[in-house]
Parts: sequence; structure tokens; C-alpha cells
Amino acid sequence: MSAPRTSKWYIEYSSPFLGHMHGITEILSSVRTKFQKMDIVRSGAFGTCLILDDKMQSTSSDEFIYHETLVHPAMLSHPNPENVFIIGGGEGATLREVLRHKTVKKAVMVDIDGQVIELCKKHLPAWHQGAFDDPRSRIIATDARKYLEETDDVFDVIITDLSEPVEEGPAYLLYTREFYQTAMARLSPGGTLSLQAGTAAIPYLLNFSAVYQTLKSIFPVVAPYQAFIPSFGLPWGFIVASKRNDPRSLREEEINAGIETRINGSLSFYDGIAHKGLFGIPKHVRRELESSSIVIEDNQPLFTYH
Repeated sequence: MSAPRTSKWYIEYSSPFLGHMHGITEILSSVRTKFQKMDIVRSGAFGTCLILDDKMQSTSSDEFIYHETLVHPAMLSHPNPENVFIIGGGEGATLREVLRHKTVKKAVMVDIDGQVIELCKKHLPAWHQGAFDDPRSRIIATDARKYLEETDDVFDVIITDLSEPVEEGPAYLLYTREFYQTAMARLSPGGTLSLQAGTAAIPYLLNFSAVYQTLKSIFPVVAPYQAFIPSFGLPWGFIVASKRNDPRSLREEEINAGIETRINGSLSFYDGIAHKGLFGIPKHVRRELESSSIVIEDNQPLFTYH
């Protein structure tokens, strides 16, 4: 069967030698904000797409996989998460998933790019589903690292939903040892941090393994996991780091009970069986994570290909 023709193509490059091509049917918004390039488009394969600095962030077809994977292992591994801090997540879907949890009393979301937030409010209502207007939400457009360094607030869960560390982009200093030390200081005694850490596919495991080793230099519990995100075209790495709580210790029955009693609404991807699969990282990936000697620091940042 021959593919239908389209006049617009978006290619996301993982390296100079690998990319994924998406046929674009409509451009809803294309701007260069103060901090980054932002595109909201419709693709023939994945529906509406959010793209930042030419990196796919999420799509209407599969964003639920990414956001449920990012949020719920950390939230359910904490016994009673009341105060949550979200870094990035401009489309509001991470905030949406956090607010599903009945225990949450306050969710502070800090994204440096207020223009991204406003455009996502307008064009991506299915992502945020009114989360920005929830009375528990506090939305702030400022530097998240500076905010954490200056606040006296203590959080039970911190979730970083950031674009990859692109040189001259807004996120690269939010992947360093110094930043993670700041985050740990703002966590409660059982506090937990969750983040996306780049692709989990060979031969491009450098970012995943470096973030893993950087977190291991600070946190006593560091639990890497992965999920396949269809619109990314690759398995994607995530990490939960905690002062105490290890999501790998949760049994299938505990996850399902937590979803039943602690979360409003139904989930589309994540449950007890999925949880076990997420943390079942293949041997070759585990080997790469453990063998890395890179610790990311402010004066030695790590950049993905751009």
C-alpha cells in the first residue's frame, strides 16, 4: 500500500544518523518564545502534537502513556503525598495526573515559559482538562531552580517534566548534581522525585545512564524504569529517586489497591501489571546504567543531540 502524500514533514533527529519522520497535516501554532521554539501541529499518525526545540513532547494519541508513567509510580510509592511540585509540564497533563490523587492538597507547577503555558491552554484542552483552574493548583512562570533555591516550602513529591537538555535550551541546568541536591533539600523525610531521562534505546543511552549516576550520587533510592512511547519511536527512560520509598518494592496488588482507593477516575495505561513491566529493564540497559561513570554538574553539563 502506498502512503498518502503530504507536503509537510517533521523529522526529529536522535543523532546525526537517526531520525523519525512525521507527516504534518496542519500547523496550529509556530512561535519562538523568549526561551525556545514551540510548535503545535497535527500529524496524520498521532493527532495533535506539542514540539519544543524540534523535540516531540507529547501527542493526543499517546500522551497518556508518558504522563501516567511519569506521575503514578512516584505518587503511589509515597504513602500520603499532599504537597507536589511540578517542574515544566507546560501542557498541563502532568498536573492533571497529579490532581487525580485524592491526597493532594497543593500542586505548584513552575514552568519558565509562560507563553508555552498560555498556548497550551488554548490549543491543548484535552491535555490539561481544566487542571490549571483547579483550586489546588498554583501556576508560576519563572525559573524552577531559582524558585526551589529560594522557597521554604517542603514537598512530598517533585516531578520534573522537562524537555531534553539541549545546549542553550532552558532545561540543561535542571539535570545536574547541584540541582538534584537542591531538590532533595526541599523534599519531606519520605520525599520522592520523578523525572524523564531520555531514550532507553541503544546506542543512545548516554543521557539516561548519566542522569541515573548523578541521582545515585545523592539519593539512597534510585529506581530506573522505561516505557515505549509510540510517537517517540523509542523506549523512553524514567527514574524515581527517593529518600526512603522504593517503587520496586510495591506488589501488583498494592498498586491496584492504590489506584482504586487513592486516584479519581480511571487510568488508561498504568496498573499493577504495567508497573511490574516498567521496572523490568532489560539486561543490556541495566549494564549500561551501572557502568557509566558520568556525573552531570553545573560546570560539566550534558547535552543531547540537537
